[in-house]
Amino acid sequence: MIITVASGKGGTGKTTVAVALAMTLAETERVTLMDADVEEPNAHLFLHPHITKQESFGILIPHVDEQKCKLSGECARVCQFHAIAVLGQHVMVFPELCHGCGSCTLACPEQAIHEEPSPIGTIETGVVENPPMDFMRGTLDVGEASATPMIRELKHRIGVEGITIVDAPPGNSCPVVESMRQSDFVILVTEPTPFGLHDLKSAVQIARGEMNLPAGVVVNRDGIGDDGVDRFCAENSIPIILRIPMDRRIAEAYSDGISLVKAFPEYRNAFLEMYRRIEQEVAA
Repeated sequence: MIITVASGKGGTGKTTVAVALAMTLAETERVTLMDADVEEPNAHLFLHPHITKQESFGILIPHVDEQKCKLSGECARVCQFHAIAVLGQHVMVFPELCHGCGSCTLACPEQAIHEEPSPIGTIETGVVENPPMDFMRGTLDVGEASATPMIRELKHRIGVEGITIVDAPPGNSCPVVESMRQSDFVILVTEPTPFGLHDLKSAVQIARGEMNLPAGVVVNRDGIGDDGVDRFCAENSIPIILRIPMDRRIAEAYSDGISLVKAFPEYRNAFLEMYRRIEQEVAA
């Protein structure tokens, strides 16, 4: 099973929930925690994995041979990311927009495009000892604009056995969509405030509306704000699968790099019950 933990905005407690769920399930199940928040991965701060393999990751960037190019414009037409354009008598490539899909190379009728590798970051794999689990993370190089290819590569490495918890990037952009792709369930972490509700609505639209994935909501810092999140979930038949109260002690443990279930073992039962609800939602 693949469970993606996402949020419409940063700072809602997405990593807190992903790490706590992974640590709880790893006591009895085979678990992989994948940190797909490649621009700012921080799950390792709580899990302290032993990294066993580190490898450079890159994408193939198109280069145009102007001697062969007849300016047909087919390369620009097929590029859905607008990373290549024909302007007058020149073809312009924008590497920061390129996703390395190779469509332009295949579409060029004159075979005037070749691709060259361009490193964009690092992928690391390892193991966590207590509780035992596998660990993966991607780290995008500073200044690189596109996280999607690295997240796609991380997702390709998911094994067929066990449970994979994906800690997605915050927000509602392309990297989040890629993180959710092929998931069995999406956990949307929010806070009961007007800002939290606004971004939750966008995340729900992506997960349920556009990707047709089952999803449930975790309300973090429950007790602050208003009842807008509760009313929205009730009106749209979205299950609230866990509530984590506003508690200064949780924030203190987080700032010290201590996971929720390690600092407060009584939460393990709550996360186990949440997982049972997820299994029921997936089965339904």
